[in-house]
Amino acid sequence: MTTLQGLMCDKWIREQALEHNMISPFVEAKKTPNVISYGLSSFGYDARASEEYLLFTNVHSTFVDPKNFDEKAFVRLQSETCIIPPNSFALTRTMEYFRIPEDVMVVCLGKSTYARCGIIVNVTPLEPGWEGHVTIEISNTTPLPAKIYSGEGVCQFLFFKGERPEVTYADRSGKYMKQEGVTLPRME
Repeated sequence: MTTLQGLMCDKWIREQALEHNMISPFVEAKKTPNVISYGLSSFGYDARASEEYLLFTNVHSTFVDPKNFDEKAFVRLQSETCIIPPNSFALTRTMEYFRIPEDVMVVCLGKSTYARCGIIVNVTPLEPGWEGHVTIEISNTTPLPAKIYSGEGVCQFLFFKGERPEVTYADRSGKYMKQEGVTLPRME
């Protein structure tokens, strides 16, 4: 029987990233003046936003339907920054590719630097056995345009270790397994 271990620390995250390729590319804690921090922290890993964005817009008078997603609901943007209009949101992905162990569940929280500006990050949990680039929703809850910086920290992942479940995400061939780039809703 496996002993439940709970929230995992920097030593475990580093070991898993370097020896088992759990996070690629892996970066030690990175603090640089005028850059939103990223990399390894005491009990998590701060991931970076890529330069790939899907910015939601109402230009084509469409609506968002998770069962029948219309690509006219957004514009694609490849940029070092993304300006999110007031009360709107964008999708991006992590620069890092994650391979989650079969006995680990990962939860994501937004970075305080963005949260203090009214910018909210949303990511669903990364399930045991899942792998891919993580698609991230960034909501601008303010009445002002908000700027997101590519290549800088956007969210923090926390790793919780427990017993291996009977069926992992990989075992059931989840629809978002091994996703590359920003991935839109899928119905399968």
